[in-house]
Amino acid sequence: MERRRVLVVDDEHGVRESLRMVLKERYDVVTAASGREALELVDREPLDVVLLDILMPGMDGLDVLEQIKQRPLTLPVIMLTATKTVKTAVRAMKLGASDYVTKPFDIDELLLLVERGVESAALAREVEALRSEVGVRYGFDSIISGSDKMQEVLRTVSMVAPLKTTVLITGESGTGKELIAKAIHYNSPRAAKPMVTINCAAIPDNLLESELFGHERGAFTDAYAKKLGQFELADQSTLFLDEIGEMNPSTQAKILRVIEQSEFTRIGGAQPIKVDVRLIAATNRDLHQSMREGTFRSDLYYRLNVVSISLPPLRDRRDDVSLLIRHFLRLKSRQLGLPEKSFMNEALDLLMQYSWPGNVRELENVIERAMVLSPAVVMTREDLPGYLANCDATSHPAQQSVLRGEARLSEAVDQFEQELIRSALTQAQNNQTRAAEILGTTRRVLKYKMDKLGIPTRDELA
Repeated sequence: MERRRVLVVDDEHGVRESLRMVLKERYDVVTAASGREALELVDREPLDVVLLDILMPGMDGLDVLEQIKQRPLTLPVIMLTATKTVKTAVRAMKLGASDYVTKPFDIDELLLLVERGVESAALAREVEALRSEVGVRYGFDSIISGSDKMQEVLRTVSMVAPLKTTVLITGESGTGKELIAKAIHYNSPRAAKPMVTINCAAIPDNLLESELFGHERGAFTDAYAKKLGQFELADQSTLFLDEIGEMNPSTQAKILRVIEQSEFTRIGGAQPIKVDVRLIAATNRDLHQSMREGTFRSDLYYRLNVVSISLPPLRDRRDDVSLLIRHFLRLKSRQLGLPEKSFMNEALDLLMQYSWPGNVRELENVIERAMVLSPAVVMTREDLPGYLANCDATSHPAQQSVLRGEARLSEAVDQFEQELIRSALTQAQNNQTRAAEILGTTRRVLKYKMDKLGIPTRDELA
């Protein structure tokens, strides 16, 4: 393990040597006899912690401390002080020193403070590295796009990201709405804090309000302790409301109040809580239709729809399919610890021709499945799922019936959805939760579609 480096700054040679002898068993120690020399070492050497004397001729410790804190470094500074200058040490703490130790030193206390400083610096650097990695992962360059439609989406994302503007992202399941939301957040001034995400379709109506706004102890039967809601946790950050079209009108009204007044009240609470939250919402529903049906509030829609980003389905961005295939082959190779693989031209043709109703998520799952189940480095048509290999995407019966004028578009869509849901239910052995996962949706949405299309459940078939 690499040894940590400690800089000792003191104008007295005896003090420098004493500290070097105490620390040399655990750390690499470098020394400086003046403030100027110390700053030169700070700029030149990788350091983990500084022990800095306050009383030095020329540039004293407080001046050196101020100079260090002006640099973009994660470098804890522990002040060394005589007992009579403790008040000065306290002032140094206000200037950014992590701690102070008085002369003559208690060796155990000194070692503890240095260890604490080293650990603090290591943790801060790790957090910064992770934050940088997240920023790269969700940067604009990380979004695979060669088509004109996606390039237009990315131009909008780059314009809106630095602002606090509310964004509504629409698109079919699996098109990458959450990825776009993360790109907006992690390229914004709020990127220092994690984006808070809540899937409105995955939480029952009676629990969603508590999840969003929190509750006070005793607010209801099972409220044994105070709970902070997602709005409170997202203060100074971004709250991503996924599948907001599934939210009931009562909760919609409370979301509207937060947007308009930047405050909310916990369930069972009396005092309003102020928050600074940027909202990004997403849905695969047609909210205009939902407004006509009275299930989505028009006033909330217009508050959310300040900037609208519509993600095209994969079938409308054919130029991206080959790019995504190459991307997922490399990505899954790293994630799964498998050798890099490729597809034969015949298999590639199938992947390129398929209509991808499950969009990018379905493509990713198909490639991962093929890589896991195929022992070959060059995968063939037989390594793809049966439904894909047997499908001619250009001649679906429902499509042909519409083009011949034998059926309306809505009837063809219902027929296609019915076939897709039945296939997913068969593949999932009639487990609705698993079928919903295969289709890239939620069990609630799947059940709604089944009822609408007259697809019986397992119990109804019994």
